[in-house]
Amino acid sequence: MSTLPRPDAGPVRPDDLRRDAETPRPGAALFFAATLATFMAASSAPTPLYRLYQAEWSFSPAVLTVVFGIYALGLLAALLTVGGLSDHLGRRPVIFAALLLQAAAIALFIAADSTAALMVARAVQGFATGAATGALAAALLDADRDRGPLINSLINPVGMALGALGASVLVDYAPWPMRLVYGVLLAAFVVQAGLVWLVPETLASESPSSRPGALASLRPKIAVPPRARETLARITPVNVAVWGLGGFYLSLAPSLLRAATDVTSALAGGSLVATLTASGALAILVLRGRPAHAVLTAGAAVLAAGVATILLGVHAHHLALLFIGTMVAGFGWGGAFLGVLRVLLPLAAPAERAGLMSAYFVQSYLAMSVPAILAGVLARSIGLVPATDVYAAGLLALVALALAGAIPRRITAPSCPAARHLPGPECG
Repeated sequence: MSTLPRPDAGPVRPDDLRRDAETPRPGAALFFAATLATFMAASSAPTPLYRLYQAEWSFSPAVLTVVFGIYALGLLAALLTVGGLSDHLGRRPVIFAALLLQAAAIALFIAADSTAALMVARAVQGFATGAATGALAAALLDADRDRGPLINSLINPVGMALGALGASVLVDYAPWPMRLVYGVLLAAFVVQAGLVWLVPETLASESPSSRPGALASLRPKIAVPPRARETLARITPVNVAVWGLGGFYLSLAPSLLRAATDVTSALAGGSLVATLTASGALAILVLRGRPAHAVLTAGAAVLAAGVATILLGVHAHHLALLFIGTMVAGFGWGGAFLGVLRVLLPLAAPAERAGLMSAYFVQSYLAMSVPAILAGVLARSIGLVPATDVYAAGLLALVALALAGAIPRRITAPSCPAARHLPGPECG
């Protein structure tokens, strides 16, 4: 799923904005986009390998979802602590440190010989990804204020699609199925760690963002502004459904495909995950110019239709129907994700953005990890297909609650440009 920089840098002077707009850095923007895509690809690369890990170390779906949940919680911990560190130290040092940590995580995957080792690798990877995404997203906005918001929104699902597809192809058609994909990723991160110092620093030294207080920035700031509390409560059902669907697919989708259709190909499982995320990216691209409320409502409705179609495919044991349902659900997933952010973020004044985004991250990554873990536990007791039925029923109930009146009809915002780092109109 997409992440955003911690918006706690305070107001930006108009002359800073003009200077940045007049001096776009296309080479830097390309490097930051490619690096962010690599991080996102690495986040989804283990998904097609989970079947191999289960066969090798004989662990249950419950353990598999715990492995995934540890990654999400590590990512959340990084976002809440070091997510804004690049505002004080500069983009390049934070990105370089995150690249080294991610390289260490990939080395742990290569050396993993047990479930415990896999969990450690995923935890380190989650923290490294959380540390990197805040700095990289901010650097992209520094380097290209016009196209940066759209690139930030698209690169996350596109990167995850590439990671799932690339890993599944290497698993099925290349040697060393449990190692080669990590070797490729390790080489990419090492190269990027060297190249980052050849890219100009995008955080201007005279900007009010580059200020003392690095240690203070490590303290999580979780606070929902009074004007945003009702809206956050009302969009919570659909937000939980969005991130819950993502968590289920990134952890259990290949296993569900095998259980429902007897297809054991890693490429098929990776393609299912890629279909969800690529369709989400398409939704962001198509819907970015629509009003926030319309995007959120349409996304929620399409997500529900997709989940229902997925269930039909599972119980009909029909591979094509399962992919069609995933494509439809993915479009709703991307649309609802974009709509939630565009409805919520304008409700925060500049000084309130960090606290609101932290609250959003806590809700979202818990929704991504905890339900998936519960699904794994339930699958161990009643089987994966019945557990999927229960999980899907929960997602549909959440979306129905939102569509029945929970989604706010209008935004009352102190400053709609507060969401300027999102594509499309921020209000409406």
